[in-house]
Amino acid sequence: MSAEPPPPAVPGTAPPPPLPTSGADPDGAQRVRLLSYNVCSLRDDREALVRVVRACAPDIVCVQESPRYWKPTKQAAWLARRTGTVVLSGGGRIAAGPLLLGRLRVDVIATRDLLLPKTRGLHARGFATALLRIGRSAPFAVTSCHLSLDPAERLRQFALLPEQAGPGEHGVIAGDLNEHPDGPGWRQLAARYQDAHTVAPWGGTFTSVPANPYQRIDGVFATPGIEVLACGVPHGLPGVLPADLLAATDHLPVLAVLRVPAA
Repeated sequence: MSAEPPPPAVPGTAPPPPLPTSGADPDGAQRVRLLSYNVCSLRDDREALVRVVRACAPDIVCVQESPRYWKPTKQAAWLARRTGTVVLSGGGRIAAGPLLLGRLRVDVIATRDLLLPKTRGLHARGFATALLRIGRSAPFAVTSCHLSLDPAERLRQFALLPEQAGPGEHGVIAGDLNEHPDGPGWRQLAARYQDAHTVAPWGGTFTSVPANPYQRIDGVFATPGIEVLACGVPHGLPGVLPADLLAATDHLPVLAVLRVPAA
C-alpha cells in the first residue's frame, strides 16, 4: 500500500492547538513569539502580508528578502510601521536582505549585522543579528538569515551561524535556509541548536506555497537554554487566512513561542 501524501500546504479551517501567549512569567522569564518570514522583496500582495504578520502577533519578526536595492531603509520602515513594530537591525547593505523587527517592549543591547564572504557570480548575502532583552529576561542574540542556493557556499554559511551568539549567550536563529532537514548544513546546525519545530511541533510543517508544497526549507533554532513551547506554520491561527498566505509571498511563515530564562 502506498503512503498517503502529506497534507496540503494551506489546509482548510481546522484550527491548530492553542498557541502559548507571549508575556512575563513570575520568575522573570519571558515567553516570546518569534515569526520568521521570507517576504519576497515585498513584490506580492503587501496588504495580505501585513495582515498575516499582525494576526501572528509576534514580539520579534525575522524577515528575509527585505527590499535592498530600492530605498531599503524606507521600505523597512514601511513594513515596521504597518505591522506595529520597529526596526531592530538589518535591512541595509551589510545584512543584504535579512531584517529584524520587534515590538517596543524589545530592548536592543547591540547590533551585529554581518556581510558574508561572496562567491563570484552569486548573490551577496548577510546576517541581521541583534542582542536583545525583554523585561527581566537574560540577553539573547537573534539572527535572521537567508542562505545560499549553492550547496558549498551554503554549508560555509551554516558553519558561521552559531558564532553570531557570543560565548555563554542564549541564541535564536531563524530564516530561509534553502535546505531540507536531511541536508548536511541543517543537520550540523541542529546538532548545536534545537530545531524548534522538531522539539515542539505546532501548526503546519511545510513552508513552500503549492507550486512546490511539500518542502520544509525555513526554520527556527534555539540554544539549549531556551525552552521551545511551540513552532510551526500558522495554518488556522485566528486571523491568518489561507488566501492571505498564498497571496503574501512565495514562502509560508514560521511562528515559534520561546521561553527565554530570566537574567
